[in-house]
Amino acid sequence: MTGLSFDFYFSFRSPYSYLASVLMARAAQEWDLAPRLRIVWPIALRIPGFFKTVNPLWPPYLARDTYRIAQMHDIAYAWPRPDPIVMDIGSGEVAGEQPYIRRVSRLGVAAEEAGRGFEFVCEAAQVIWSGATPNWHEGDHIAQAATRAGLDVDALERVARDEADRLDAVIAANEAAQKAAGHWGVPLFVFEDEPFFGQDRIEALLWRMRQKGLQRRAA
Repeated sequence: MTGLSFDFYFSFRSPYSYLASVLMARAAQEWDLAPRLRIVWPIALRIPGFFKTVNPLWPPYLARDTYRIAQMHDIAYAWPRPDPIVMDIGSGEVAGEQPYIRRVSRLGVAAEEAGRGFEFVCEAAQVIWSGATPNWHEGDHIAQAATRAGLDVDALERVARDEADRLDAVIAANEAAQKAAGHWGVPLFVFEDEPFFGQDRIEALLWRMRQKGLQRRAA
């Protein structure tokens, strides 16, 4: 992908990250953008015990807000089945084993290394979050997403399986870079060391990038 580059910090468990990926894909149809995908673990893994202490008003507001944003932008959206994070919603207890989020996150890192990270994130997040694919973790749903993103599925799966520790180290480095850029949340966009947090900051990001020479794509 050519164009003006920026870092896109993304979590596969974040509904706002999913919504941002759709909005950014739409923006990329008009503007010559080159997102660099930097996958991070969800907050449930990054901050142990987070969901045991979070304000109880936050989860229902998040649900209302994300559905509202999806409706406003005509984006297919439903909470994934299963949740990418294995946890007890009532108690906030997060399981030690996390097969879903670890697999898809490692695949995301491998896809970025193969030069198709943004494409993979857009396709895989659609499978997980659009509501059209229950049991998204089974069968070849994610593999098909990788194929649509222009990736060699067998090679991608092999890297994710055989180089898990290295990919996890890349994710840890992404999280450190995210904090160094000035924020901790996702989706986060960083352009020339300036952070833009949230899907509602895409217009501000594009405004800044236009100041730095961002061009419309040729018709």
